[in-house]
Amino acid sequence: MLLNAHCFLLIALLCLPLDAWATTVHRCESANGRITFTTLSCETGDSLSLQEVRTFTPGTTIALMPEADLRETSSMKNTRKAPTVVGQSEDKCGNLINARERREAIINQRVVAGMSQEDVESALGKPDKITVRNSSSSYRYDLKHGRSALVDFDEKGCTKG
Repeated sequence: MLLNAHCFLLIALLCLPLDAWATTVHRCESANGRITFTTLSCETGDSLSLQEVRTFTPGTTIALMPEADLRETSSMKNTRKAPTVVGQSEDKCGNLINARERREAIINQRVVAGMSQEDVESALGKPDKITVRNSSSSYRYDLKHGRSALVDFDEKGCTKG
């Protein structure tokens, strides 16, 4: 019989509404600004305000922020436009090749029209001989078995087509 009473009491406590999980706490503020929270009463001379504290069960969700006001604003009326490119970087060789093509040529140790002298040196290394005529220059690379490669540059220092 005692076991049934305990089971009944436990089930009754679990079925209480959520407001039953709330409790009131006293917020006591003294004259010097010290704040104390207690379930007992405040000291004499302290100002009292009641605070309701709720304990939430697992899985309970509460909104921390108020709902957004979905009024239409002036910025919503404007249609989005594609960004406009005001300036574009241009290399001294006139952008004959893009960065991807330049990178692939350097990795594969090839020379492509539009590469600068620095790009050629990155791809093939320092030249064995440099020849300068008028405003153009040439790099000569001595390869294996008596073969050589000649790279001509224009007056801007770019490989010719």
